[in-house]
Amino acid sequence: MSVTQSGKALAFAALHERPGAFVIANPFDGGSARMLAALGFEALATSSGAQAGILGKRDGRVTRDEALAHAKLIVDATDLPVSADLEKGFGDAPDDAANTIRAAAEIGLVGGSIEDATGDRAKPIYDIAHATRRVEAAVAAARSLPFKFMLTARCENFVRNIPDLDDTIRRLQAFEAAGADVLMAPGLPDMEAVRKVCASLTKPFNFMAGIARKSFTVADLAAAGVKRVSLATSLYRAAMTATLAAAREVKDGGTFGYIDRAVTTAELNGFLQG
Repeated sequence: MSVTQSGKALAFAALHERPGAFVIANPFDGGSARMLAALGFEALATSSGAQAGILGKRDGRVTRDEALAHAKLIVDATDLPVSADLEKGFGDAPDDAANTIRAAAEIGLVGGSIEDATGDRAKPIYDIAHATRRVEAAVAAARSLPFKFMLTARCENFVRNIPDLDDTIRRLQAFEAAGADVLMAPGLPDMEAVRKVCASLTKPFNFMAGIARKSFTVADLAAAGVKRVSLATSLYRAAMTATLAAAREVKDGGTFGYIDRAVTTAELNGFLQG
């Protein structure tokens, strides 16, 4: 690769500073990363759900080492800046979040997110004070690096069955005050909620597309104040949808019509190295 980590970091930061919104696409392996780069996307991000699926696991069951190994495949596939879904930092303590950010930087990432979900169904979200301390620790680790690492802080209320918009905004504002570069709240229910969240913040907001009937157009999101749009597991799920349909055709009907509709090996090879 010809672009240094510092160069990627500068390019990534610049995307957040220019007018309008941009899409950060979520590949699920090296090949899909190269495809997305060839299509003209300017930055990539990992998805915890997609990486878990690639490993045959459910989301939230991946270790830090597994997540970083998966992220490195994507980092190494293109010259694009890559951010990572680092879940809760693979531990409950602020130091766990900080250590995860430092480890992420070591494998070439120039951004990453830390969320306030605990992984505990009995208490799905950290209290706001502890969640904020975790963001503060992650920010301190990011600021200690020799390049600009874009730290995203996520409030998970709406995807953890806590549809409290006021609390979500309070948390995002606390994370912003703690130094996060980007704020995120997956699962917002409608455009009015998106507008209200964006109006409450001064830092860039990342909207997560990928939820049926809660994924809005890039143009509408930009008009609402969104800076970055991520795709979560949706590309991985689209690929798996096609795989399931093809496999069911063979298993249930004994036919192979999907082959006539599939991209050719030659076309695929055009995206790949070597």
